[in-house]
Formats: sequence, C-alpha cells, structure tokens
Amino acid sequence: MANGSWTGLGNGAARTVGSAMIRRPKVCGPETTVAEVRDMFSDDHVHCVLVVDGGVLLAVVEPMDLFTAPPDAPASTTGRLAGRVVGPDADLHRTWRSMESGHRRRLAVVGPGNALAGLLCLKRSGRGFCSDTDVADRAVELGRALPPPIGGVEAVAADAPSCR
Repeated sequence: MANGSWTGLGNGAARTVGSAMIRRPKVCGPETTVAEVRDMFSDDHVHCVLVVDGGVLLAVVEPMDLFTAPPDAPASTTGRLAGRVVGPDADLHRTWRSMESGHRRRLAVVGPGNALAGLLCLKRSGRGFCSDTDVADRAVELGRALPPPIGGVEAVAADAPSCR
C-alpha cells in the first residue's frame, strides 16, 4: 500500500469486487449486543462485524462505533452502511484505490436490497485481497468451524454466542 502498487489484477483484465470477495464471512444477527461485538474485536483479524437479518445486511460495525455504546445495546444500532459497502459488480482496482486512500481494509459486498453477498478483505500488506482459501486455512489453523458460504444459508461464527 505504501507505494501505491498492487499485483492483484493479474493479467490486466478488468476484475470485479465479486471476483475477489470472500463468500464465508462471519455474520451476527440483529440480537447481537455491543458487549458481544467488543469481544469479537479482541481477534486482531476482525476489523468489522456484519449484522444481518434474513440475509439482509443491517449494519457494518467497526471498533470506533462502540466507544460510547452501552454493552447491552443492539450492535446494529451502532454501525452503519454508508461508506462501508460496495456492489459485487464494482471495479476491483478502483475499489482497491478507494480503500487504500481511505485506510479501509474491509467492505461488505451487497446486492439489491442490501442482500449480503460477501466481504472484500484487503490483506495487511495492502497488495491483494484475502480469499476463501485464506479464510479456510486460518480456520483450520485455529481449530474453528468455517462458516458456510452465503447464498440462502447464513454464515456461522462458532465462537460468538448470538452469531451464526
């Protein structure tokens, strides 16, 4: 990211966000509390929490959203969608540049009606995006269950009580 170069475009062909998003993000339901989300942020790989209801994204919660929120408040009331979502057909290179300039590492990917499609995760290096394989490898490494792909089945977070 520091030098503004990225090798993730491969052969130069235009790519979309949908081609680079992970399809197995952890999601939480609308009943998830601020306290539960704060616990999730103790994992340094968690940069945002996706709150969904019936496959519809209600909010993207980031750590800064929680500073003044009471622990028993619904997490969905602390997050927002504006500036935190992108469509699956968006140009990947343009989205990467926007993420780089905005110092943002995660964007929820949504379709019509804010239906959650996935999560675009910029790698720590800033030079590429996390893949479903990366997520699966990390789950195995940590001995955690892997959430099922989005598509009629809600993703599962095995280590968060009100998340599925």
